[in-house]
Amino acid sequence: QVQLVESGGGLVQPGGSLRLSCVASGIMFEMYTMAWHRQLPGKQRELVGVITPGGGTAYGGFVKDRFTISRDAPKNTVYLQMNRLSPDDTAVYYCNARYRGLGSGDYWGQGTQVTVSS
Repeated sequence: QVQLVESGGGLVQPGGSLRLSCVASGIMFEMYTMAWHRQLPGKQRELVGVITPGGGTAYGGFVKDRFTISRDAPKNTVYLQMNRLSPDDTAVYYCNARYRGLGSGDYWGQGTQVTVSS
């Protein structure tokens, strides 16, 4: 079975940093595009960052150089480093794994809560 397990969320003060992790199992990790999405309270889910198998990245416009997505193939893990957090970043952050092709898949983790508050 496919499993994406997020961790690293929690309560941080404005201006603080947090690193989210997502460990994938049940997929051929190196073939999947990995992404972080988030859902702000009362809002639709939005893309935070995406990273391809080759390491190419893209980010949502709100990131403004504060976040970095990366992946570690031997650990089957994708990370989201978040710096200079603000209360506007408070959301549930979800890990996503997607493969388009033969045996395609689109999988989501359960999410991890990030709360930015003083």
